[in-house]
Amino acid sequence: MDRLRAFEVFVTVVARGSFTKAADALDTSPANVTRYVNELEAHLGTRLLNRSSRRLSLTEGGETLYERAKSILEEVAETEALASTASLQPRGRLRVNAPLSFGILVLAPLWPRFMAKYPEVELDIVLIDRIVDIVEEGYDLAIRISRSGSTSHIARRLSRSRNIVCASPAYLAAHGMPQVPADLARHVCLGYTYGATADEWQFVDAAGDPHSVKVRWAMRANNGDTARAAALAGAGVIWQPSFLIGEDVRAGRLVEVLPGFRMPDIDIQAIYASRRHLSAKVRVMVDFLADTLAGTPAWDAPMP
Repeated sequence: MDRLRAFEVFVTVVARGSFTKAADALDTSPANVTRYVNELEAHLGTRLLNRSSRRLSLTEGGETLYERAKSILEEVAETEALASTASLQPRGRLRVNAPLSFGILVLAPLWPRFMAKYPEVELDIVLIDRIVDIVEEGYDLAIRISRSGSTSHIARRLSRSRNIVCASPAYLAAHGMPQVPADLARHVCLGYTYGATADEWQFVDAAGDPHSVKVRWAMRANNGDTARAAALAGAGVIWQPSFLIGEDVRAGRLVEVLPGFRMPDIDIQAIYASRRHLSAKVRVMVDFLADTLAGTPAWDAPMP
């Protein structure tokens, strides 16, 4: 029995929900599909699928095998893609989406280096803070800043950034320094529209215990630089990633508050549609960003 082929047939049956639909997808006969599944069950000594006239369902063993077999097939596809694209010269238009502030502050200085290394790749950079649908909107690659990966696409972690809660010295002189997260409920806060937790800010203390506080927004914006400018002018308290406000804190223009509490870090990720048939231009861009942003990022250098 060709076990890899048997895994492919089994995974396709589960994904399509029937032996007949799996046969169509694999360009083979339903009898062949049935044979592979039967041989796989016999080889493993366990039933993988509950069959009825109306539907298929996985047994407990089938569920375990399905997840693992799917992962194995993805790894095989990725290995094949590496071999098939290794000799190809990256070329053509590469459409990349990234958040506005990160795209300007961090990514913009990197593009000339990439262009010099891969002169046949034509970069098309689009900066938007909202989360785009990379397939529907025609992107080859998206850079996202998030606490979690993507459920529908491949995500590769490139770097990380701290979240910092801070305010200007003038604001703190007028309103006082918060001592615990609950104190923020009495302060003027400046929000970020696309923040994962909206108006409920979440912290962890030194012991690892969680704290959350519902804050009052005086202003919210769909771009971090707008909130940063308001905070620098003394308008309120913000939380923003260290790549955006780290230099302000180091220079004393903004003061970190609640140093005994920490917001969860965020990951900087490359998101692309699939490992299968990954083009050379996308692969070299992902590798370039991963290499360039590896290690402790400059924006997370120790604060004073």
